[in-house]
Amino acid sequence: MAQEPPAQDLMNYEGMAQDALRGVVKAALLRAGAPGGLPGAHHFYLTFKTGAPGVEGPEELLSRYPDEMTIVLQHQFWDLEVGDRDFGVTLKFGGRPQSLVVPYAAMTRFYDPSVQFLLQFDAEAGPGPQAAPAPAPLAAAPSSAGVADADPEAPNVVSLDQFRKK
Repeated sequence: MAQEPPAQDLMNYEGMAQDALRGVVKAALLRAGAPGGLPGAHHFYLTFKTGAPGVEGPEELLSRYPDEMTIVLQHQFWDLEVGDRDFGVTLKFGGRPQSLVVPYAAMTRFYDPSVQFLLQFDAEAGPGPQAAPAPAPLAAAPSSAGVADADPEAPNVVSLDQFRKK
């Protein structure tokens, strides 16, 4: 008895699911930007592809992170603006305030370590070396720097992409 190959997903359920989960990130950012800011111990590690379409920020900052960058929204962030397709925020890097705009489509990870909540995404990469997404360890940042080193207490996440038939 011959087994038929699985049907092609013409609905793009994976893409729809990722878009829906990016809506969770948007809702979390809206709550963070509301009066009173982040509730309790909540704070966010947001990782994104720096070369993705629509990412905006100081060239000298983005060029230091040619593939991915992780920012932390905890105590020192300002001017959080949450839009339908992206968010903007000002953070301090090297003691200087710098503004960033990050499209949700550029995000690869959203992590709230206070409750061990993690979302991982396939991001749209821009031209050049960042076009091939590579898995990277989840990062955490010193509270005043805005950019992070590895967090040993982060949950171990395995991407299902490596098990998918292509």
